Amino acid sequence: MDLFWHRRDLRVDDNLGLAAAAGHGQVAPVFVFDDDVLEHASDVRVRRLLDGLEALRAAYRERRSDLVVAHGDPAAVLPSIASALGADRVVWNRDYSGLARERDARVRRTLAEADIERDAHHDAVLHTPDSIRTNAGDPYSVYSYYWKKWRDRDVDEPAETPDGAALLDAERLSADLDGDVGEDHHVAVGELPSPGSLGFEEPDVDLLSAGTHAARERLEAFLSDDVFSYEDDRDYPAREGTSRLSAHLKYGEIGPREVYFATERALEAAADRPEADAEASVEEFQGQLAWREFYTQVLFHNPTVVTANYKSYEEPIEWRDDPEEIAAWKRGETGYPIVDAGMRQLLAEGHMHNRVRMIVASFLTKDLLVDWRHGYAHFRERLADHDTANDNGGWQWAASTGTDAQPYFRIFNPMTQGERYDPEAEYITTYVPELRGVDPDLIHEWPDLLAVQRANAAPEYPDPIVDHAERRERALAMYKRARGEDPEE
Repeated sequence: MDLFWHRRDLRVDDNLGLAAAAGHGQVAPVFVFDDDVLEHASDVRVRRLLDGLEALRAAYRERRSDLVVAHGDPAAVLPSIASALGADRVVWNRDYSGLARERDARVRRTLAEADIERDAHHDAVLHTPDSIRTNAGDPYSVYSYYWKKWRDRDVDEPAETPDGAALLDAERLSADLDGDVGEDHHVAVGELPSPGSLGFEEPDVDLLSAGTHAARERLEAFLSDDVFSYEDDRDYPAREGTSRLSAHLKYGEIGPREVYFATERALEAAADRPEADAEASVEEFQGQLAWREFYTQVLFHNPTVVTANYKSYEEPIEWRDDPEEIAAWKRGETGYPIVDAGMRQLLAEGHMHNRVRMIVASFLTKDLLVDWRHGYAHFRERLADHDTANDNGGWQWAASTGTDAQPYFRIFNPMTQGERYDPEAEYITTYVPELRGVDPDLIHEWPDLLAVQRANAAPEYPDPIVDHAERRERALAMYKRARGEDPEE
């Protein structure tokens, strides 16, 4: 019998490790709350994780099994559970962060010492982080070249779903684990902890539904219509032209192979669509899947990027890091409407539209001259879909310190961005109620208006905390000095 150790794969379908375990005999599914991982978690992500686990537990119960839930060090917990159940093998799917790889190495050692077999599978991505390389054999640092090889690779079919007979029934799980499996391990069958028992607060956020069923509903709805105009609509936050699958993919509630083959079917259907760019739009969405894997391989080969610049400069970047400006940015009170709308959406929903993520990141690093690590830490705290590889890649892109980085001299103008991508200020006024009823033209010109104009139009909304034009020049000079150049030239 096998234990299957769930981590970032909270699903029964298209789960390579689970399918392999089921092919070996009966399976007992396990999830372990690891304090080393929880140390880097947040209220929002713990709530979202518990929602995903609740959906996973329901899937097992539908099959007359249940989810074993433990709290402790996996290197100690897993051998104890395996011993209690008489399991001779533990199976899991690989995670590619540095923390996960160190943990998995410890688990392998303790299982070996207990004479328990180990089996790990690549499941979270279509192509493993070391499988797509340059002709010289190096990892890619430029996405466009990576994408060309990614899209030409064959993709394995989704893994088979184990039937109920392959899963250990709930009664036996409870009976076998009723004994002593170590008092420090807090092992229970089907009992999920509360956020408070894990040391977290219940967040005041409006999260989307979790689980495979919700993920499939969202995928089906997106691929039935919105994907065919994705290329045109994805940058406009008021249109909701994106898939909103990011949290489902982050927690592994839907398999990457299932998503990919669904997009391949959409690609075939694109020929019959009225949209002129339907096929290109589907390919653009597939490119977002490739971006996830590109950043995964960047993190895999460069684990230090979590705290260090990927791209080096001759001199340290002279970040300003003003605490009052950082606090205003976090609250969504910068006086730049599109920036504030994004930050308030983050606070309310644990989510932010992708185009707006780029805008607020550029504003923090290029207008406020704040080290990207402050922004990354805040996103890690507030985003339900926080993914180390993706978020780190995005922040370093915005700060001009990463792979494929935005050139330092390209600085988003937040007013132009708002006018271009939210022309009627629908998105802005959804999250910034102080500006409801204000003419969209005035909203987009807000930082350039006279103080009396702002006071008359929306007296409750703050004045801009910085002057974009002035800060743009300071940012250019800051980066030139970091590059060893004369900022006056």
